[in-house]
Amino acid sequence: MKVDGVFSGGGIKAFAFLGALDECDRRGIEFCRLAGASAGALIAALIAAGYKPSDIKRIINDLDTEKFLDPHPLAKRIPFIKWLWMYYSLGLYQGKYIEKWIDDLLLAKGVRTFEDLKEKLFIIGADITNGRIAVFPNDLEHIYGIKPDTFRVSKAVRISISIPYFFQPIKLTTQSRNQYVFIDGGTLSNFPYWLFQQESLKENRPTLGIKLSSYDSVVPGQHIKTAFDMLPAIISTMIHAHDTKYISSNEAENIMFIPIKENIKATDFDLSIEQKEYLYNLGKNSAQSYFERSNN
Repeated sequence: MKVDGVFSGGGIKAFAFLGALDECDRRGIEFCRLAGASAGALIAALIAAGYKPSDIKRIINDLDTEKFLDPHPLAKRIPFIKWLWMYYSLGLYQGKYIEKWIDDLLLAKGVRTFEDLKEKLFIIGADITNGRIAVFPNDLEHIYGIKPDTFRVSKAVRISISIPYFFQPIKLTTQSRNQYVFIDGGTLSNFPYWLFQQESLKENRPTLGIKLSSYDSVVPGQHIKTAFDMLPAIISTMIHAHDTKYISSNEAENIMFIPIKENIKATDFDLSIEQKEYLYNLGKNSAQSYFERSNN
């Protein structure tokens, strides 16, 4: 069965997607186009490039994911430098390691720029210079004056995973010397299910969404006493508010919800083998339940 796939954000918890995708693969689901935000953009890019879920699972299991956390070199020796670095660079970690890791994986499949994927992949970024959702590659040329055949897919993924104040935001300077600043695509659209519903991208096939939450999940109450409490509360509200209105009860039938109950944070890059297996099995079991309901 041919479908278009949309993946939500969720940081390291996106490991659960691999179990769900493994079940999709087992049932003969073929993804024609893929879209994602944040960690969902990373999984979408690897699947679009030709990786199997089992390949990605093995790659991540063999990787020390804490290497993704690459602070300023001096910060390892002088803790104060870490906070000074964040003040000036707007992120604790450079994000260079994870971008190169993504680039190497894509190049191994012959994928460098969006031209290599032939309109198969769509990635969400948050353009905080213009205050708008950026869709890569669609917006590259007519908004930013950048040709898709020159823009690396790994750069778009790096933009989409730029968790505010965690990874440095990405700054793009165009030929006209305009500069744009991008952060995590999930801050404006954490589950871009709406993308393939647009007239310009609509096709005569179903869209399968995979979302790291339950259908009836709500944003937890925020306890705001100081300015330091307010920032994460604002980000949490932004992440959940935009996409909720797009999920009607009819559309929910085409969305595979993966409710993660264990206390795993999006930025827990030091997951144990047991936690990875928990996420993988949760994704697989959620997919099995979804397909069983769909067949009834």
